[in-house]
Amino acid sequence: MNTIRIAQLQTQVVPEKNQILKYISSFMDKVCSQGIDLITLPEMFTCPYNTSSFPIFAEKEKGEIWSICSALSKQYHIYLSAGSIPEKDDEGNVYNTAYVFNPQGEQIAKHRKMHLFDINIKNGQSFKESDTLTAGSQPTVFDTEFCKIGLCICYDFRFPELSRIMVDQGAKIILVPAAFNMTTGPAHWEIMFRSRAIDNQVYVAGTAPARNLSSKYISWGHSIIVSPWGDILNQMDEKEGYTIQELNLDVVEQVRSQLPLLAHRRSDVYSLSQIL
Repeated sequence: MNTIRIAQLQTQVVPEKNQILKYISSFMDKVCSQGIDLITLPEMFTCPYNTSSFPIFAEKEKGEIWSICSALSKQYHIYLSAGSIPEKDDEGNVYNTAYVFNPQGEQIAKHRKMHLFDINIKNGQSFKESDTLTAGSQPTVFDTEFCKIGLCICYDFRFPELSRIMVDQGAKIILVPAAFNMTTGPAHWEIMFRSRAIDNQVYVAGTAPARNLSSKYISWGHSIIVSPWGDILNQMDEKEGYTIQELNLDVVEQVRSQLPLLAHRRSDVYSLSQIL
């Protein structure tokens, strides 16, 4: 049986860089003794989720937070999907960026959030990431010895075309660091993850920050893993903590053979132009 054990860390946002290593290590000490292959962190796990903070906290690739995550993946000998952090390039553009490291501490993937969260919900949340962030332009799929894994960030996952591109590129799991809020979370969090899993016949894992009622942006939490059949395998509440789930990757092909949605697509009638 081809399996992978995933630990999702639903952490508080820790903006003090000198505390990150100790804080994340305290979780890894607990979970890595349980035979973990992959650890996931939340969106913006080191930065307050507001537009004015993104440029202030932004680092270039291989900066301090990047280096901490690289060292942790090597120390604990695990794959680390390091949530997302603000990244700045040489031209001064700021991105919402997710890095992935292998058990040797090497960066094996990088995803810049492609869809910026610019919304204004009546009697709900108003937010405009494009005030300070620049959008990425590439889907992200990376190789592991277990399977190919797709990666996107929060609002990206609302766009079904991106999930399908990742599946077309071979993904059997899609990882989504995400910080839904108190309006969109109860309305769409669970149904969106179940829908993407069913439509694409993949495992999907959404990892959220823990809820902090004193922050300006309040996270829904509820980190979740859904099977290719659409079953919720694990879902947390809003509190700080972690969850561990073993995924049987053979189930992906079993579901696709029993209900061959992907094979039955009418590419003679419609197609999806892939971004390469």
